[in-house]
Amino acid sequence: QVQLVESGGGLVQAGGSLRLSCAASGRTFSIYNMGWFRQAPGKDREFVAAIIRTGSSTYYADSVKGRFTISKDNAKSTVYLQMNSLKPEDTAVYYCAASRFTSSSSTQAYDYWGQGTQVTVSS
Repeated sequence: QVQLVESGGGLVQAGGSLRLSCAASGRTFSIYNMGWFRQAPGKDREFVAAIIRTGSSTYYADSVKGRFTISKDNAKSTVYLQMNSLKPEDTAVYYCAASRFTSSSSTQAYDYWGQGTQVTVSS
């Protein structure tokens, strides 16, 4: 059992940056593969980024490659999403998620989810 709490969302101008954090509690954080997803109004939840439990491999949606970076700090039991060059179309609720067994772009592969944090990018 893992509990996830996101933070760091807010309002930012286009071209600006935000860093989201997801703090985990419960079982040992280092055994989990982690992902970030987002959901905009009227749209399905979509994959943003993922990192395997060792932190040695990362994966990104094409829409955020070169702008977003996922990382993790096992000592702090926290996963981060650094978002640069933000665009209005990045506006969404961002969720972190944990998977015990796989790293995937599919929401169905993840067992634990945070409550979400709102990111709003103004033009």
